[in-house]
Amino acid sequence: MPIIINLDVEMAKQKMKLTELSDRVGISIQNLSVLKTGKAKAIRFSTLEKLCEALNCTPGDLIEYRRS
Repeated sequence: MPIIINLDVEMAKQKMKLTELSDRVGISIQNLSVLKTGKAKAIRFSTLEKLCEALNCTPGDLIEYRRS
């Protein structure tokens, strides 16, 4: 898939664990895990906003497009 989710990279930069991020954004660990592993088919803008807020990053830091 040419869309890459860099959630793990941004979490590492902030030294944040999945459980802490889950608490901060109000999203279940299971749903964050699906997103983190790249298995998610979609993401809501409201979720993206919460993640960017919690990780102090931009949507471009979390989502990357790579041509195949």
